[in-house]
Amino acid sequence: MPSGLVTAYIGLGSNLGDRAVNLNGAIERLSNIGRLTAVSSVYETKPWGVEGYQPRYLNQVAAVNTTLDPLEVVTELLAIEHSLGRAREGKNASRTLDLDLLLHGDSIVEASGVTVPHPRLHERAFVLVPLNEIAAELVHPVLGRSIANLTADSDKSGISGIA
Repeated sequence: MPSGLVTAYIGLGSNLGDRAVNLNGAIERLSNIGRLTAVSSVYETKPWGVEGYQPRYLNQVAAVNTTLDPLEVVTELLAIEHSLGRAREGKNASRTLDLDLLLHGDSIVEASGVTVPHPRLHERAFVLVPLNEIAAELVHPVLGRSIANLTADSDKSGISGIA
């Protein structure tokens, strides 16, 4: 685990209720993790990996400088989701708020139910596009490829910037 200050990148998503209010509420609470240093624009995206109808998502990525280790960050993210009314109703179900730890410095972790980098980060344009906006030069610590390169190779259909 890293010691000292690292930058954690957090993916935010919402497709139920007032999606913008849900994202803004989460951004305000990220101070529980550390100092917010960057926030991407908001993107509207089609649901990923689901069968049948779901409302479109609003997605965003935030960078936070933190001294917390990855497990502590995930614990705080779950607490933020809960405080904003997230109910866990199954894999890929619609949600008021979803917060994912995408990257934690150059940490590679697979323990206690926490996997960093996020195991599907490189497959998900709805996360790569906003991450590329704030950290294009960042290198994926497992794949050794920049976020800009991963984003260029991703399927960006169904993604539009809204703010």
